[in-house]
Amino acid sequence: MIDINSIRQEYIDLINKNIEGNRRGALDIKDNLEHSPLYYKNRFASYTVQIPHIYSKREIDSFEEIVKVAYNIFDKIIREYMACEDYRALFKFSKELEELILAPCGYDLTIPITRFDIFYHEDTGKFYFCEINTDGTSGMNEDRIQDELNIDNLAHQEMIKRYNFNTFELFDSWVDTFSRIYNTYDNRVDNPNVAIVDFLDNTTLRELQEFARRFQKAGFNCEICDVRELRYEGGKLYSATGHAIDAIYRRAVTVDIMEHYDEVTDFISAIKDNAVFMAGSFKTQIIHHKILFHILHLPRTKQFLSSEEIRFIMEHVPSTVPLNEHFIDQELIINNKDSYIIKPNDDYGSSGVFAGVEQSQEEWERNVRAVYGGDFICQTYVEQFESLNIDFAFGDGKWHNYINMAGLYVYGGKFAGVFSRQALSGGIIASHRNERTQATYIVTERAN
Repeated sequence: MIDINSIRQEYIDLINKNIEGNRRGALDIKDNLEHSPLYYKNRFASYTVQIPHIYSKREIDSFEEIVKVAYNIFDKIIREYMACEDYRALFKFSKELEELILAPCGYDLTIPITRFDIFYHEDTGKFYFCEINTDGTSGMNEDRIQDELNIDNLAHQEMIKRYNFNTFELFDSWVDTFSRIYNTYDNRVDNPNVAIVDFLDNTTLRELQEFARRFQKAGFNCEICDVRELRYEGGKLYSATGHAIDAIYRRAVTVDIMEHYDEVTDFISAIKDNAVFMAGSFKTQIIHHKILFHILHLPRTKQFLSSEEIRFIMEHVPSTVPLNEHFIDQELIINNKDSYIIKPNDDYGSSGVFAGVEQSQEEWERNVRAVYGGDFICQTYVEQFESLNIDFAFGDGKWHNYINMAGLYVYGGKFAGVFSRQALSGGIIASHRNERTQATYIVTERAN
């Protein structure tokens, strides 16, 4: 039976036996990162550490069960929202956004693609949800390239002589899922033209390019389009190059679409008319929005969930309330800073998130007072799993404890892989500040 703690210790021992060799390898990786798709607009889009993230079959089985239960809950949430006006009112979405959510999408699957970000304790199996990503779910290219660059990681090269390491394939598997969902679409056509759609001045373009290559490899005509440049004429949606679009892989997050609403009217009209297939539809915003974590705990939600699903929420979704006087006292938050984390209701990339454990009392009080009563949630801060790692390329080259986050990719309702991230212990993992990404592997004993 594989013990991931023992395997992690083998990495540590190998690195300690050859510090300088591993340091040189890490600097080679950094140099290769700078010449890879993960270096974009003159900056690193991804940083890494020396020990990749390792899972055994035990953890993967656990992830599959987490995805199964959580997906069923979120599917029920979306269907209740679509069916019941009183439930829709709990989310307080704008009239414009609600119209987009309620628009017909032409297929039944509620959540084509998502990533459940969880704090998973590898020693006990305990876990807590951090957030749900649907719109713009990303990170696939980071996992792929970090794996490729580990050719210069001396410790890892020794470990692959001792064990079997397998990665998750996250590109072709999504194209296959996309195709299967499209084949259930009411207005499907043979040989559809596919567009990957986003705001191209604010996207992970190299990742979109990799997905476009995979769609093309699978036989689709595929192009990457800025959502603002789409044109809707005669019941068809067209790209800026004049090609009719039959199917969309949406990477444009809903908050950006709503902020640029008047610039994307052709796109919105096509969606409202169900003139084009889109994965995913705006229904996914129901679980993407962070107010979901508050609504999950409400008696109204418990009305349509099973007792097992209610217990799952109580055990694994941190207590969450809107950050205002109707739900939680400002002074209570200020006086118990290590117990809480504050998040904007609808943003991404850890923007606007701050936790009491990483701030002084003065900073915490100032920040809480600044956003109290605004469009934020207050959430119970949960303990995070820590593991030892070392960063030669971007850090100080010394051993530190790192907090961990596992992002569970879900394609078509099924577990598809993991996006692994770490940060120095003592706070939160923020993509714009302290995040380190890791290649993720499933390890098994090497056959004799």
